[in-house]
Amino acid sequence: MNLDSLTQKKRRLDESRPLPPEVLKNLEQWFLIELTYTSNALEGNTLTRLETAVVVEKGLTVGGKSLAEHLEATNHAAALRKVLEIARSPVASLREHILLDLHAMILRGIDDANAGRYRSIPVRISGSRVVLPNPAKVSAWMAEFFRDLLAMAGSHPVEIAAEAHYRLVTIHPFIDGNGRTARLLMNLILLQNGYPPALIRTRDRIPYLKSLEKAQLGGSKEDYLKIISRSVERSFAIYFQALGGEQPNAVASSDLLRIGDLAKKTGETLATLRHWMKQGLLEPADTTEAGYQLFEPEAADRVQRIRELQSDRLTLAEIRQELSSKEI
Repeated sequence: MNLDSLTQKKRRLDESRPLPPEVLKNLEQWFLIELTYTSNALEGNTLTRLETAVVVEKGLTVGGKSLAEHLEATNHAAALRKVLEIARSPVASLREHILLDLHAMILRGIDDANAGRYRSIPVRISGSRVVLPNPAKVSAWMAEFFRDLLAMAGSHPVEIAAEAHYRLVTIHPFIDGNGRTARLLMNLILLQNGYPPALIRTRDRIPYLKSLEKAQLGGSKEDYLKIISRSVERSFAIYFQALGGEQPNAVASSDLLRIGDLAKKTGETLATLRHWMKQGLLEPADTTEAGYQLFEPEAADRVQRIRELQSDRLTLAEIRQELSSKEI
């Protein structure tokens, strides 16, 4: 992690504080949608960025999307608003009940029986060799987790936030919602310390998950820490954009491909790509106001992978399962 660079960027941001109210309001609203969209997308939610905004800001439903996906959007947005509220309090006030409350908000209406409660049954991460703690030990591990968190008070805030996220998903204290809750906790710590939230892009999903698994299996945390560091740096850039009078934008539209461009780049037909989208194999990164669906450049690699799996005689359902990386 390039902690010196992050510290320098924070000093630069501090020089502009207090931020103009209109800039701060715009940033908070933008991050509300972007973090909700990306955090849920990392776990397999298929709402696009624009659809997430429609659900969160307007309270509307999106055709073809499940009730659970709508609740994941509204729940995460509510939990993130709570994080912004809590962030005004001292770091030392971070306690177990705050984490449980955030988790309860994440699973509200989706799994009320387990919302805000540590798991009492064994769980495993699909497709991973990581062995998760026995449920009988979760409470003790979590008590130690919070003690260690307080003991790290003298460390760099980004280091603390990254470690808190890593430790939480490694303990895996909940039946569901561990990744979303860990990212909320990480961003709460960052915000409490005057840093912007870590924005992990959907295009970084596989490297992000692989870096976590590598560390959990006893390897180096270097890849994971680089991803978190770059995610914070990306958010600094967005803050500076806003202070310069520009509209916050995590993904330059010029980097994205329209479906026609993706078809030309991959040699696939538009009909095939649209069919794969309906089957959940291919997801747009964004949708323009005119309704054009935009794809990350990495979507071309995904198209190639789909064709490779088809040549192995996998069904579309099997391919969807293969492409779905494990949830953290």
